[in-house]
Amino acid sequence: MSDWAGEILSFWFALDPHQHWKQDDALDAEIEERFLDLWEEQSGRVAEDFLGSAREALAAVILFDQFPRNMFRRHARSFATDHLALKIAKAAIDKGHDERLPGEQRGFLYMPFQHSEDLDDQQRSVLLFTALGDPEMLRYARLHHDVIVRFGRFPHRNATLGREPRPDEIAAGDVTPW
Repeated sequence: MSDWAGEILSFWFALDPHQHWKQDDALDAEIEERFLDLWEEQSGRVAEDFLGSAREALAAVILFDQFPRNMFRRHARSFATDHLALKIAKAAIDKGHDERLPGEQRGFLYMPFQHSEDLDDQQRSVLLFTALGDPEMLRYARLHHDVIVRFGRFPHRNATLGREPRPDEIAAGDVTPW
């Protein structure tokens, strides 16, 4: 495992698990300070570059899926490397890397499916989280899936991405999956 992957995994999994899901400006700043340069350096690479091991694939998914949501909260860059994280996650699963990870870590490898605005990815997310056997993570996978089924996208991203809300989204009000 490379040094950058070890640093990411050590940092992320040393956090209290509640910190993964709560907005925390201090944590966002720490992630930006520690990992922004790495994110910028690595984001130009291709998915295949991160498949040397299960831990490297997981670290890359955290770098490209989770960390931007902290570093660029409320900005379009939050989603800039989602496509790369999803490609890494798909390829890692195809290689069986997910089976080499403990459950909590495997859930983060699956997270790009939950963050995707593609219905096929959402359906796979529900299947993956069902197989994982964590009821809470499955609940959120289903909530995300249901928003995509209903709207075809995440309306709560509209302002951040500069998208105009559609009438059905306006009528529904806040449909944030969490």
